[in-house]
Amino acid sequence: MDWNQTGQPKKKIGIMGGTFDPIHMAHLLLAESARVQFHLAQILFMPSATPPHKDHRQVSPVEHRRNMVQIAIEGNSGFAYSDLELRRSGITYTSDTLETLHEEYPDTEFYFIMGADSLFAVDAWHQPEKIFQRAAILAGNRSEVPLENIKKQVDYLKERFGGTIGLIEMPDIAISSSEIRKRCAEGASVRYYVPEAVYRYMESHQLYR
Repeated sequence: MDWNQTGQPKKKIGIMGGTFDPIHMAHLLLAESARVQFHLAQILFMPSATPPHKDHRQVSPVEHRRNMVQIAIEGNSGFAYSDLELRRSGITYTSDTLETLHEEYPDTEFYFIMGADSLFAVDAWHQPEKIFQRAAILAGNRSEVPLENIKKQVDYLKERFGGTIGLIEMPDIAISSSEIRKRCAEGASVRYYVPEAVYRYMESHQLYR
């Protein structure tokens, strides 16, 4: 654990980034599992404006994605919404976001939360060495990715970049935003794939139909 200048332990904050198009139950379970397992004070849900790996024309308007995140986390005091990436212009990079957070909150220890599949892509992200320098990485396990492969990737990333990587223990829920959008487009039900309030929001705005 790191300590601040007054000799007190730094506040531990988790970061959940992504397009959240839409936010769903697996996102929330991943965040809550990380919060409890790693004793995080709070999880910041941070929708991205223009992610580098996606065509902005294929991403839903910021207004809807922001509203759905705020609706989904309402009532959980361990969750909070952040518009940091939405306030920045241009492509949003995780390395830049973490740099800004460190400048604004020097007495905070940050934990960047991702799915296990992202462990196999993070070394190709923008300035990955800075990501590992500025945050511990917490990855959720997924049944479709063998645990042995995940552990090998963790060892590789630690050797290449250093830093801290932890694995989040959680039930496996095979839900993805792309699957939800596909089901909506086909007219299939996505009830209970997302929180009920998010489901009602999607229905009222006819999202992904």
